[in-house]
Amino acid sequence: MSVKLRLMRVGKKKQPTYRIVAADSRSPRDGRFIEIVGTYAPRSEPSEINVQSDKALAWLSKGAQPTETVRKILEISGVWSEFQATRPAKEPSSRPRAGAAKKA
Repeated sequence: MSVKLRLMRVGKKKQPTYRIVAADSRSPRDGRFIEIVGTYAPRSEPSEINVQSDKALAWLSKGAQPTETVRKILEISGVWSEFQATRPAKEPSSRPRAGAAKKA
């Protein structure tokens, strides 16, 4: 099962607010979800963003992929930088690349 962090639209017609949810990637946009991670209200000035960082970090560490919009929201709220700090740095590969020519 592939889990995504994405937006779920709620609110009246022409007055959207969104929930940031962890959901199976195959489920519909406003359909089944696993857990609510936060909210996003774009109509208020400035936009209101409420993210429960512990839940978001837990899902990201489990391998959930955020959509482009949710990733921007996580960057604004500071959760994305926390996640990047906790991830282990990728070590450079010691193997030569497949396309690299061997020296004689």
